[in-house]
Amino acid sequence: MSLPDRNNPYSFQPFLDWRDSLDYYAGDELAQKIVRHFAGPSADRVDSAARALSRKASTRWRDWSNAASSPEKRVFLRTWDAHHQRVDQIVRPAETESLEREVFSEGLFSSKTDLATRLAKMFLVYQNGEACIACPLVCTEGMVALLERFADRPETKAVLEHVKEGKGGDFAVGAQFLTEIQGGSDVPANVLEAVEEKGGWRLYGSKFFCSVAHADYAVITAKPKGSDKVGLFVVSLWRPGGFRQRRGGVEVDRLKWKMGTSELPTAEMTFDGVTAWPLGPLNRGVANVVSIVLTLSRLTVGLASAGFMTRAVREAAGYARFREAFGRKIGDFPMVQGQLERMTRAAQRTTAGAFKLYKGFYESGGLSEPGSNDAAARRRAFDAREMVMLQKFTAAEESTDVIREAMAIFGGNGVIEDFSCLPRLYRDSAVNELWEGPRNVLQAQVHRDLQKAAEWYPTAEVVASILAGAEPATVRRIAQEMSELVAHPSLLSADEKTLQVCQRWDAVCRELVRSYQEVALREVERS
Repeated sequence: MSLPDRNNPYSFQPFLDWRDSLDYYAGDELAQKIVRHFAGPSADRVDSAARALSRKASTRWRDWSNAASSPEKRVFLRTWDAHHQRVDQIVRPAETESLEREVFSEGLFSSKTDLATRLAKMFLVYQNGEACIACPLVCTEGMVALLERFADRPETKAVLEHVKEGKGGDFAVGAQFLTEIQGGSDVPANVLEAVEEKGGWRLYGSKFFCSVAHADYAVITAKPKGSDKVGLFVVSLWRPGGFRQRRGGVEVDRLKWKMGTSELPTAEMTFDGVTAWPLGPLNRGVANVVSIVLTLSRLTVGLASAGFMTRAVREAAGYARFREAFGRKIGDFPMVQGQLERMTRAAQRTTAGAFKLYKGFYESGGLSEPGSNDAAARRRAFDAREMVMLQKFTAAEESTDVIREAMAIFGGNGVIEDFSCLPRLYRDSAVNELWEGPRNVLQAQVHRDLQKAAEWYPTAEVVASILAGAEPATVRRIAQEMSELVAHPSLLSADEKTLQVCQRWDAVCRELVRSYQEVALREVERS
């Protein structure tokens, strides 16, 4: 029973004290177990590195991420300076600049950082959302991988050194500019032109989605003049010797106003003769950008989704322990308990699955050239590549669903932008669903891949390999369903039968991924 009191004593302070004093890693026993399990013999060293980074990610990096998301600090474009000179300066808040500098100084893609340490650190960084750091990290990872394979001249080798090992303590940021106005996933339809002039290459045309528009270097798809084949080129976006001065031939037309990842500058850009250096064969640009750049981006979306979900579920559970309604903690209500248990399990299996896939992808040689004479190695690489696509859309969509449910635990406070980070994470997660290939594109690609591989790798065997350790009945059911659906000629025919097949394919793809994640989580729990 409550009586009138004009000086309402209610305070959120106990919840805030708990939330703001939490260490992402030290306070998460399962995350510690996942990291140690996948680090193997290096567990002690990786655990120590994760603890050191978590103390930063859970405090000042968290605070910078929150501060930079406020509307008054939104990134903007300054096209001209006071002397009527075109500068195309992308202005970001000081918090974002500091965050990027500190995170990149970790040297996550350096030869000094092993895979397990990189994985653990990235998972903790992603718990702060996009924050203009998640996308720059994965774009830089893709650039490093491309350059490690194709840097064959002094200019490209210097770019590799700058993005991978740093230069005088400064680690460069990479980007990939692929999309043009006529289509996103249809990279072969690109028309941006590359012209060989005086022994070098120059680019002419526009790109419609240039995320990480503030980057130091960008990988750009373009067609050599007179060719219908797409090539890959790398461009330095800044003048040599200048501090963040745009290189000639690069113009930022405008910044896009996005629903999520709003701290990340995404621009429309025009290239008018900027100097570029080719990467790999000029007729293999699509194959190389898909197999390396997009594959790594999709792989990391799964890890980022796990980080987003982990943060959201943790804060929702903490709020449920604090908040009272009708004389009880809301976490004591059975329906809330069930909701939290479901969300927690989803976050945990997504995290375990992301770690398992990330580690397995690299160990399987997922970035190596196809056509290995080793049949077992070829199958492992195929499994990893298909799972990257399957995990990408499944984890991203479930992340959005889980964060939405987490916001509901907060009631009306859940949608208040400055009450918690959840609205920001929700928008960021929704963007992750669409970029690097939306669900329908990836599902259709997996269907085609399985059809092409059927002669040397039957679909039932693919499922059995991916779900090794799962319940036999589950494996049989998924294998039978996927084999039957792969036998359907195409997912592109607009007839009733194909529509039914597409619905079934959507459902079984999700079931495959979630079964894989459950296997990964059980492996951790048993370790």
